[in-house]
Amino acid sequence: MRRRKASARAIGLAMLVLAVAGGTIGSTALARAAAPAKAAKDKAPALPDLKPGAGSFLFSGWAGKPLRVHYYLPDKVTETTRILFVIHGAGRNADGYRDAWIPYANEGQYIVLTPEYSKEDFPTSLTYNVGHIVDEAGNPRPREQWSFASIEPMFDAVRQATGTKVPRYAIYGHSAGGQFVHRFVELWPDARYSRAVAANAGWYTMPDLAIQYPYGLKGAPTDAAGLKATLEKPLTILLGTADTDPNHHQLSRTPEAMTQGVHRLARGEFFHAYGRKVAHELGAKFAWKLDYAPNIAHSNTGISQYAQKLVWE
Repeated sequence: MRRRKASARAIGLAMLVLAVAGGTIGSTALARAAAPAKAAKDKAPALPDLKPGAGSFLFSGWAGKPLRVHYYLPDKVTETTRILFVIHGAGRNADGYRDAWIPYANEGQYIVLTPEYSKEDFPTSLTYNVGHIVDEAGNPRPREQWSFASIEPMFDAVRQATGTKVPRYAIYGHSAGGQFVHRFVELWPDARYSRAVAANAGWYTMPDLAIQYPYGLKGAPTDAAGLKATLEKPLTILLGTADTDPNHHQLSRTPEAMTQGVHRLARGEFFHAYGRKVAHELGAKFAWKLDYAPNIAHSNTGISQYAQKLVWE
């Protein structure tokens, strides 16, 4: 797969103009939200019997609202059967995202889990892919109720229900799901993923403690040591080389987002290059990867054929 390098000149210019502006989440609120979380539930309810093939179940084993989870199970699940989380985009079509991965999961004999963060319960970007760290009024929410908090207990519940004993999972997200995944990497330090793949995200949370969250990490529950650790984690930024429409109807055009680039391809390259720069400054062993899906635009189905080769690296 051919790799490309972002323009150093463009990155330098964007770094000069990237600044905190209106619409960001207050650092005081986020600091309070970072307080140690209480256990969500002493004993989560057991999942129903999961049948091979495609299906769904309701997951209530976390402190947030119950989630409909669309899944695929191979015919035979053993102690070594792998688990992949697939995180949907702003369309909230979790079943369609799962369906796109069934051929690859069938071939590789692994479990696919696609939680549905519905419009009813997670109506905005703030409540879904930005993490639901604060409410609409800016008040901090308990850490165990962030949208990111659903992944780890879901992993444990599915392991218990199916019998697989794998210690880690892979996680992939496209579009708004790619936003969810890279912020999950930045803000959930104890997550047990083996590889995270963020594909075609519309905009990013820069690995920078001087830029206010959600465009940077200022005020978020992390510090220099946490940022260094984030840059050393196995995150792949996957970009469709044809995802270059500056007028796409779902593309954010806030001033902060526009400083990252005029379209998704440019923004993904900028994010990766920014991470490399910060890693060098912090002396971190930079582990993020940048990869490309040739001739793919903004399509989960199209980019999945490339992502399925990356999630198990």
